[in-house]
Amino acid sequence: MSAPPDFNRLARPYRWMEFASFGPVLWWCRCTFLDKFRGCRRALVLGDGDGRFTARLLQTNQAIRIDAVDASTAMLSALIRSAGPSTCRVRTFEADARCWRPADAESAPDADDFPRQPYDLIVTHFFLDCLTTAEVESLARALRSATAPSARWVISEFAVPPGWFGRLIAAPLIAALYLAFGMLTGLKVRTLPDYASSLRHAGFSLQQRRAWLRGLLVSEIWHVGPCQSSIAGPLPRP
Repeated sequence: MSAPPDFNRLARPYRWMEFASFGPVLWWCRCTFLDKFRGCRRALVLGDGDGRFTARLLQTNQAIRIDAVDASTAMLSALIRSAGPSTCRVRTFEADARCWRPADAESAPDADDFPRQPYDLIVTHFFLDCLTTAEVESLARALRSATAPSARWVISEFAVPPGWFGRLIAAPLIAALYLAFGMLTGLKVRTLPDYASSLRHAGFSLQQRRAWLRGLLVSEIWHVGPCQSSIAGPLPRP
């Protein structure tokens, strides 16, 4: 297993790098299904970067408790700052998500302050693209055993859509992004993982999907159980 990429140097400019590249669209992707999680009570957030989505989730759900995992000390510090007065409802774990396991949360010193119950929400926004297909499947299988029967997994990711746009625009753009992040962080992965197959093999099914920028970006909800999909195309600006 390779060392995790080092995102520490990007913690401060991360938001502005994102906005300069894609404007607000990545943020729209993260928040597409936010209203559907008001009933969740325990969430696991992997690789949320500077923590803007974690902060918004805390704001919109006053009862949720969150475990946040990231290999970057600087990103976790930014996440805590973003959480502000809701910090008491977040626990952070500085760890490689490929190796971290839910049992680590149960043995944490502050475990008694958080509910001992399965996760009913998993969040990975623009995180799975840092993993290989095999690593996604290993992660999904490990998390499946720690999820509630009604758990949902919300994902935002890049994608290569079929047709000329995928071949001529999306694929070269994604390759350029991988090259840039490889140089900046040491990321070794160079291709998007087939996370859909990995999640299916682990017992998750696609429930809803929204596509953005001709399919270059997707927002999805996966859930535990049989397939109940609702697929849609690009959304209008929220």
